Amino acid sequence: MYFLTWVIQNKELVKVVYALAIAIICAFIVIKTDRLFRISMYKGIRYFRNAFLFYGIAIIIRYIFGAISSYKFIDIGNAAINFMFEYFMIMGGFFLLYSLLWGKIDDSEEEPASSLFNSKISLFYAMAFIIVLLDYLWNSYYFLFSSQIILFLIMSIISFMNYVKKGKNSGFLKLYFIAMLSGFTAWMLNALASIWLRWNQGVLIVVYILNVAIFLLFLYGVIKATKRIK
Repeated sequence: MYFLTWVIQNKELVKVVYALAIAIICAFIVIKTDRLFRISMYKGIRYFRNAFLFYGIAIIIRYIFGAISSYKFIDIGNAAINFMFEYFMIMGGFFLLYSLLWGKIDDSEEEPASSLFNSKISLFYAMAFIIVLLDYLWNSYYFLFSSQIILFLIMSIISFMNYVKKGKNSGFLKLYFIAMLSGFTAWMLNALASIWLRWNQGVLIVVYILNVAIFLLFLYGVIKATKRIK
């Protein structure tokens, strides 16, 4: 109880520490997966890497730039910060989904010059912009939460099917499924805290802890995969 009280009283500091932890984990994942891609040349890894690049940028914008702006060191504006945070967060989810589906969607023999900018990914950029714009116009996070809950539900189902089809002995696929299911739970709790509990601090702390655990799971899986390919 004392710990919870301390966290609530120092929530701005906790948010900065939380953001730094997630950003550092994302940086390690991006570096490790980039190395993994150069070794294996497996195209899906590029989109997986991009997901965490965008997640890291989103977290830095929301919590680091947000904290700086709140103290008037840089006057960015809450609307701009929220818009950019939501956009990068949604694109991170889309890249994660594409990393699971690229083999079924991208049947071309010629590899795109860029995994960040190509004809198929441009559709995700447009969809992300529309979702963010709708939330901006409605002054809410309803479309963000709805899109990510649906997205992580789909990814949970796909990752579970991959785990069953490709062997239950695969540690990485098991971690992937657990992470997707945890991500789905985190977004559900986030929506619950926002829509029905008026940003209940206790629920948000659970979400923060769960998010850190999810990113650590991915980092652990990437490190194991990198060691196995060496």
